[in-house]
Amino acid sequence: MTATVIIASTPTLWLAPVGTTFPLVNAAPPAAWVRVGTSGNVNYDEDGVTVSHVGKREMTRSAGLTGPIKAFITEEDLIIAVKLLDVSLEQYATALNKLLPTTTAATSGVPGTKRLGLSQGTSIREYALLARGASPDGPNFVAQYQVPRCFQSGDAKPVYKKGKPATLDLEFTALEDLSAANEFERFGLLVSQHQAPL
Repeated sequence: MTATVIIASTPTLWLAPVGTTFPLVNAAPPAAWVRVGTSGNVNYDEDGVTVSHVGKREMTRSAGLTGPIKAFITEEDLIIAVKLLDVSLEQYATALNKLLPTTTAATSGVPGTKRLGLSQGTSIREYALLARGASPDGPNFVAQYQVPRCFQSGDAKPVYKKGKPATLDLEFTALEDLSAANEFERFGLLVSQHQAPL
């Protein structure tokens, strides 16, 4: 075992419109990819980024045996969650299913403002999600989760309190990509760099 398989760092999340091409692991995300957190993982709580693979399994048992003889996966979810230490209106907009706040420039005697509606409406905004961090396959290499379709499913509950930072709890739940190459890639891919480019 090499020490690189032990990862103790926090990835940074990016969002882009569904259908945006994912960057190679050795390339900076292009302008279409917008960081979650104004400064990326610098704006994440110390709990870091959680990747949850959850599901429901059904087991079949026969009358003549005590153990299960067959199992089926009937439900599965991929959820990537982060507690954001950034309540800028641009980040708050993501928590509330919005694009960006409306900005009004200052004029004589009137301050400039940003405005964000607090209701979410009935349609869900979808994203492509990139979560990029350290690769377990070599020092200074990159690994990234590539989720082609997801939505923000967390409940925004910022608490404004003396001495404690307000946070936005974000959860990005994957939706199946029906154009995926096979059933095992419908939630996307985990791509890990293991060699330098030639």
